[in-house]
Amino acid sequence: MASTGELIDRLARDARPVRRLRRPALRALAWLAVAALLVGVIASLEGIRPGLAQAFDDPRFAIGRVAALATAITAALAAFELSVPDRSSRWLWLPLPFAALWLGAMGAGCIADWLADGPSGLRLGHSADCFVAILTTSVPLGALLLVMVRHAGPVRPVATALAAGLALAAVGEGGLTLYHDVDATLMDLLIHLAAVAVVVALALSGSRALFRTITPR
Repeated sequence: MASTGELIDRLARDARPVRRLRRPALRALAWLAVAALLVGVIASLEGIRPGLAQAFDDPRFAIGRVAALATAITAALAAFELSVPDRSSRWLWLPLPFAALWLGAMGAGCIADWLADGPSGLRLGHSADCFVAILTTSVPLGALLLVMVRHAGPVRPVATALAAGLALAAVGEGGLTLYHDVDATLMDLLIHLAAVAVVVALALSGSRALFRTITPR
C-alpha cells in the first residue's frame, strides 16, 4: 500500500490541467446567439409571415411573444447556472413566471378560438408543419446546449434538464411565429402547446442517465 507521501507524489505527477469554465451568463449568451442565428436563418428561408407587425396590435399575441422571449433568455441562463455546483437551486424559479405567462397566453388563445369557432376550429391547418418545425429547431439547439452543460451530471441533472427544455421550447415556438401564418387555427395552437410539452418531456426523460453518459470523467 502506497504511503501518503507516495500518493501525493503520484497525484501531482499525473494531474492534468483543468480549464475553468466561463461564467454561466457568458455561456448562456453564446448559446442564445446561436439560437437567434438559427431562427433567423430559418425565418429568412421560409419568409417573414405577412402581417407580423400588425399582429402585435393584439395584446394577447404581444404578451405571448414577449413572454416566450423572456422564457428563452431566463431559462437558458438558469440552465447554465444550475449546472454549476456553487450556484443556488433557486435559479430554477427564474423562468417559471415567464413560462406561465407564455403558456397562459397560448392557452387563452385556444379557449378564445374554441368559443369563437367551436368544433370547426379543429381543422388541421398547418398543425403538422408547426409540430415538426418546433421539434426540428429544438433538436440541434438541444444537442449544443447538452454539450455545453454536460458537467451538470453530478450536480442537478433534472433541474438543468427542465430549464433547458423550457429554453428550447420557447425558442422553437417563439421562432416559429416569425414565419407561421397569422391566422392560426385552434388546432395549430393546440399543436404548439403539445410540441412544447414534448420538448420539455424529452429533456427530462432519462436526464440522469444521459448526463452520466456525457459528463467528463
